[in-house]
Amino acid sequence: MSGDADLARTAALIGDPGRAKVLRALADGRELAASVLAHEAGVAPSTASVHLSKLVDGGLVTAQTRGRHRYFRLAGPQVARAMEALAEIAPAAPIRSLREGTKANAVRAARTCYDHLAGRLGVSIMSALIAAGDLAGGDGRHVRERARKDRPSSPGRDLDYRLTPKGADKLRELGVDVDEALAGPRAPIRYCIDWSEQDHHLGGALGAALADRLFELKWVKRLPRTRAVLVTDEGRDGLAEQLRVALD
Repeated sequence: MSGDADLARTAALIGDPGRAKVLRALADGRELAASVLAHEAGVAPSTASVHLSKLVDGGLVTAQTRGRHRYFRLAGPQVARAMEALAEIAPAAPIRSLREGTKANAVRAARTCYDHLAGRLGVSIMSALIAAGDLAGGDGRHVRERARKDRPSSPGRDLDYRLTPKGADKLRELGVDVDEALAGPRAPIRYCIDWSEQDHHLGGALGAALADRLFELKWVKRLPRTRAVLVTDEGRDGLAEQLRVALD
């Protein structure tokens, strides 16, 4: 027999500041070598090695050996969702320098949440899809008063978002592999309650496919040592023209 979930053990793993940095560096779904991960997380290689060993033992991170190197990644999207839910209730970290302030603003503007887009960019994309009738089943807003149907701890399926035929055609025209996203084993449409914007952004297989396509088009690009992404000038124009996404 198994007992109740051991929340304290998992919380202790995430709660260490160094391990939290390692998990945050992996939150965009990439698979990184230990040396690269140490650099991106801003910790010493020896420290990263100790943290990674504990995270693997705790089931939050997986490791795979290829050649002379071991590569690490989050154990799955459920780990990223747990981090997003914690971020919603966590206090903001103090800003001690202009560099930290710039990085924090970039993360809130546009970032990856495991393998899909979040921040103001992710919320704006979902809002635009809903406004255009491409997504149906919800309004994109997180309202605490309806918490039973819209809660951060949920797997993102309390509200029944659906891709309309019009929306499917629009995304296909953009080059998104809609058919694979809808037919694959992964839930096609989920949503996350964005911790910084407090509204919904698009997850699931469709959210991942859309993010992949925007990276392919170079409408967004990754920034080093952070999960923040940058919307390019071409991307700003393309998002406005193709998806009616207006960005500040």
